[in-house]
Amino acid sequence: MNEELFVSGRNIPNIDPYLNIWHWQIPIYLYLGGLAAGIMFFAGYFTVMRKEKDMEATVKWAPFLVPGVLVLGLFALFLDLKHQLYFWRLYTTIRFESPMSWGAWTLMLITPLSFVWAASYMKELFPKWDWKFNILNKVESLAIKYREFLAWMMMLLAIVLGVYTGILLSAFNARPLWNTSILGPLFLVSGLSTGLATAMWMSKSKYERKVLSRLDLIMIFVELFLIIHLLMGFLAASEVQIEAAQLFLGGEFTAVFWSFVIILGLAFPATLEILELRGYHIPVWIPALLILIGGLVFRFVMVEAGQITRFLY
Repeated sequence: MNEELFVSGRNIPNIDPYLNIWHWQIPIYLYLGGLAAGIMFFAGYFTVMRKEKDMEATVKWAPFLVPGVLVLGLFALFLDLKHQLYFWRLYTTIRFESPMSWGAWTLMLITPLSFVWAASYMKELFPKWDWKFNILNKVESLAIKYREFLAWMMMLLAIVLGVYTGILLSAFNARPLWNTSILGPLFLVSGLSTGLATAMWMSKSKYERKVLSRLDLIMIFVELFLIIHLLMGFLAASEVQIEAAQLFLGGEFTAVFWSFVIILGLAFPATLEILELRGYHIPVWIPALLILIGGLVFRFVMVEAGQITRFLY
């Protein structure tokens, strides 16, 4: 018989609950969901604004990525599930108080919608395309006829999806870093920014890139504001939330957060975009790639850091 001496009543292996079970699959899923939401929102927005001809990459080309992005995100989520064969049970009920239920049903609606939206532009972008089956031609005709309605649906679902990626974390009240209502808007704005960066990278139109750069600058400044507000709120709160903020203000995530998220992921791309708008030639892929990398690192940092924060007081 082995005798053990517990000097602390907390963090006893195999006795106290341990939450650090989310690995790379979850931040990848959150990132891809936000990226898809950003692309679909602005595709719908410029369609409603009747700017399809001026914003071709945003409305027509970038949405071709969305079905693949959503499928990859759902696959990453599937890999994380403990009971993978029972994922379908999420669709046997609707729980309005559950963020996961909201997310499951939103993805159920927005995924086929992304396929329909991309398919509606196939013949326009690829003149030799042939659907082979008459029923698919009829579906395409209906999608084209009601494209503006689909655009409104896309924008609504994209907002829900983007906010959901943050609320999924903030619903865990036991984790001080996630226990804030700012995460929903913050993840939404970050997703919109990555969506703009993708469309900007794909665009060959100087006018379109200029419009997207201006919108992305707004998203970046809003995101910086929300991050500052998040940290200030934590520093003015209880001891556990102050400790959560300290993870980024001298703690173990400080270097990664400030280097890859704030500086390289937000401030530097914003500077490059401002220079581009002022007439300097900046290769469009540089700020776009930095924004995409910064958004990915941000989600990895938030997921990893959040799991090590806890209430002890």
